Amino acid sequence: MRTAYSVETVRAAERELMARLPEGALMQRAAAGLAAACADLVGRVYGTRVVLLVGSGDNGGDALYAGARLARRGAGVTAVLLAPERTHAGGLAALRRAGGRTVAPDAAEGPIRRAGLVVDGIVGIGGTGGLRPDAAALAALAEESRAAVVAVDLPSGVEADTGEVRGAAVRADLTVTFGTHKPGLLIDPAREYAGSVRFVDIGLGPELPVEPELEALQHADVAALLPLPGAESDKYRRGVVGIAAGSARYPGAAVLAVAGALRGGAGAVRYVGPAGDSVIARFPETLVSDRGPEHAGRVQAWVVGPGAGDDAAAVAEVLATDVPVLLDADGLRLADAGAVRARTAPTLLTPHAGEAAALLGVAREQVEGARLESVRELARRYGATVLLKGSTTLVAGPEGRTVRVNPTGTSWLATAGSGDVLSGLGGSLLAAGLSAVDAGSAAAYLHGLAGRFASDGAPAGAHDVAEAIPGAWRDVRD
Repeated sequence: MRTAYSVETVRAAERELMARLPEGALMQRAAAGLAAACADLVGRVYGTRVVLLVGSGDNGGDALYAGARLARRGAGVTAVLLAPERTHAGGLAALRRAGGRTVAPDAAEGPIRRAGLVVDGIVGIGGTGGLRPDAAALAALAEESRAAVVAVDLPSGVEADTGEVRGAAVRADLTVTFGTHKPGLLIDPAREYAGSVRFVDIGLGPELPVEPELEALQHADVAALLPLPGAESDKYRRGVVGIAAGSARYPGAAVLAVAGALRGGAGAVRYVGPAGDSVIARFPETLVSDRGPEHAGRVQAWVVGPGAGDDAAAVAEVLATDVPVLLDADGLRLADAGAVRARTAPTLLTPHAGEAAALLGVAREQVEGARLESVRELARRYGATVLLKGSTTLVAGPEGRTVRVNPTGTSWLATAGSGDVLSGLGGSLLAAGLSAVDAGSAAAYLHGLAGRFASDGAPAGAHDVAEAIPGAWRDVRD
């Protein structure tokens, strides 16, 4: 599992560690890791032209010390000093001893355009807001050049704690981060600016708290969550999920939600709604009813909303049950917020950015620009677990502490019906007994992986994603 911590937490951990180390030792560890990553990226250090964009403070110091290491290996290193009077003195002296040179920002265009590597040491993890005009101009030059761009700890101009980008920022090919991941490296839009991320261990782990701000599950974590039938299992012990979805206008939503539930390990699926003929034609193993959720029979969890149109009665009936409920699509629009908050059984909301914006009463752009804040606010406001779909899918529990970010998504999942498959998959995991946070996290992980397998670099439909879920499941467990 990858974890990420806030700037305040990282700063406190660094202070604890530095108190036990010789002065400057932590920076030297970071600089060594940064220099090694740069060397790996360019392949051949000797003769490579390297430009360091150096701001004030320790971030610039990391860049300068790393530049000195590269200079000693034969690179031609030029440091652009944005704040000469506040440049890290020790790092600057080390660079000059190694043969590096310095220039002012107004003389940086030539070196940047000729460089093979540009190192972004403008602003550290404590920076807020976009880059100032002089730094923004250098970032633009680096982006226009043919040089590879490496960010020190975090691309300058992005928000470390939230993943927000509030102005001009550096776009990196590689970000070398120290001690722990920062939330902004895992959440869009900032994640798009980070490029590939390389973690450098500087010994910070023992100083960090057990509970991080952000978690990103990996194969082993998801494998531990997935239900595995035993010798005594039957369809009821494996979990029965109810699907209240579809309408005369959107029968396909019902079919796709059922597909996700069946592929997600449910022992049985009970479908309720007007699309029964379409469902049974595609999946004859489905138990179909048109008498409403109250008369569908025993289930361990409900999925309600995909393609439901204006069937508010079905949504209200499902919310009144005492089993876990996944609320999606039209269900989010039709649900009474008070009824959601009043529930004692787990509730999982799965909005995309537009639906989340409607629930919060803000513009979609606000949700997309502040995904972490939005998912936490929704979870607090509704007293429910929220899975916010999008370029980075986030899952937040109602307590609003640790948030999980899904690392497996692909842009090919942006296709009609994909969310219906995810709903069915998540509902099946709820029925199997997973918590709402675990069900949402595991479902997003498998769904993203299935999307990758189904597309394999080419367009894929939602039904292809559903068919690929078993392969994703096996990949995770194996």
